[in-house]
Amino acid sequence: MSEPAFSESPLPEEPPIPRRLLTDLLDNAVKLYPERPAIDFMGRSWSYAELAKLVERAARGLQDQGLKKGDRFGLCLPNCPYFVILYFAALRVGAIIVNFNPLYTERELEHQIKDSGTRMIAVPDIRMIHDKVQAVAPRAGIDKIVLCGMRDMLPSLQGLGFMLFKRKEHARILDERLHVRLKALLANPAAPDPVATDPDDVAVLQYTGGTTGVPKGAMLTHANLTANSAQMVVHVGGLRPQQERTLGVLPMFHVFALTTVLNFSVEIGAEMVLLPRFEMKQVLKTMKRKPPTQFFGVPTIYVALNGLPDEEVPDLSEVRACISGGAPLPLEVREQFEARTRARVVEGYGLSETAPIIACNPLFGLIKDNSCGQPFPGTIIEIRDPANPSHILGQGERGEVCARGPQVMKGYWQRPDDTAAVFVDGALRTGDIGYLDEDGYLFLVDRIKDIIFCGGYNVYPRIIEDAAYQHPAIKEAVAIGIPDAYRGQSPKLFIALNDDASLTADELKAFLQDRLSKIEMPKAFEFRDSLPKTLIGKLSKKELIEDENKKLA
Repeated sequence: MSEPAFSESPLPEEPPIPRRLLTDLLDNAVKLYPERPAIDFMGRSWSYAELAKLVERAARGLQDQGLKKGDRFGLCLPNCPYFVILYFAALRVGAIIVNFNPLYTERELEHQIKDSGTRMIAVPDIRMIHDKVQAVAPRAGIDKIVLCGMRDMLPSLQGLGFMLFKRKEHARILDERLHVRLKALLANPAAPDPVATDPDDVAVLQYTGGTTGVPKGAMLTHANLTANSAQMVVHVGGLRPQQERTLGVLPMFHVFALTTVLNFSVEIGAEMVLLPRFEMKQVLKTMKRKPPTQFFGVPTIYVALNGLPDEEVPDLSEVRACISGGAPLPLEVREQFEARTRARVVEGYGLSETAPIIACNPLFGLIKDNSCGQPFPGTIIEIRDPANPSHILGQGERGEVCARGPQVMKGYWQRPDDTAAVFVDGALRTGDIGYLDEDGYLFLVDRIKDIIFCGGYNVYPRIIEDAAYQHPAIKEAVAIGIPDAYRGQSPKLFIALNDDASLTADELKAFLQDRLSKIEMPKAFEFRDSLPKTLIGKLSKKELIEDENKKLA
């Protein structure tokens, strides 16, 4: 057996990762920075001391409603103060947070509620979100919906406008007994009953994307999530005396934002400037009003910012930590973003099962093109043979990326067989193909499930996509495998062009001629106005594969 590449280039001594509760992060921030602004939402602000008082009252209110240790508490909320308050309040009483995407369909909501055993769930009093939850609640087993009034957290004029002019968006309450208003939860000033909790307790059920089957709940403990936050502190070079400001446009129901926008920000006493969704005009306006020093995004956000006219491009030169995650960041997108905004953006890598970050390029050191960086502090990355997972491959060899570290999940919720299958010799199997170079930098090649098998050859869609992104006319590119009578499969490339750009399939094929091998050259090209994305903005292959399968039916 060859020696693993990581053992040949040992990482420098790193501080130990403390084992803590998530509520410890808030308690420490309140102790050190009580008067600092903790949250800015549409111009209204709350200090850390004010936030702590609301958390205590909400915790008392949740206990009054019967929430107890081990119960699952759902958050089906956009980025807003209620998310932060109820997150820490439920954790304070020992409950387990279950994150729900507010854009889920009724079918998706019902599955996740039943699978997790969620009995109480928080929603905004916005019709498009609330009414879906209310519809599935009786058959899914929900005992209580915590209704969060949007007007109450907006600045007074905006709140009045929401009340008067957006009546069609207000929730329709069909059963008052099923609901409790957050205002009522906050009415009892008594302290919550103390609950004994441990860092190894499950804190969050983070459901996977379900791209290869039914979504599974990754059991992330307090220790997992606080570890990833502590690793972030080490990665960014420690604390600075001035307060950081995080622009929170990534949705906190997604684990990348949960760690970076919420947990890490509270850990360092940063101000969280929260936006309920990515809307370009609002983002640009907020950047001017509250210039960020920390910005976390997915590649599609960087692509969108790159598409702005010169006079609208924000100056982000004061941003200290600018990290891309959730999907590979094309080199051309990174270079263009850095040139236009004057911000250095680094790519990280992780997954729901690792809370989520296991690797990232350094903020101030060497960035290697098309790499997602070195292992996060306290993390070991192994490259294993997919056909024989017990065998660790050597430096430069391509295989399945596996990870060990304090941020790795406890397992999948009520799925012991799936849990056993995703670990090998105690290391988590990511399902991604990659390799480590001589400096321990990780390079991802592709997802195992996305590999295109062409006449005995493995073709990696990312190779094709990266080559396509080198063409200045291309905004988005996704490659998938389609049936081929001779080869078994052949690549097909889907493309969306930049505004006012033009490109034909023949021109693109000629451009790719010296960038791809014959076996990698797409057999078919399809141009679309835009490509499908997941609910957090990542490019999605699933819909494209379904479209191709329908053609064969």
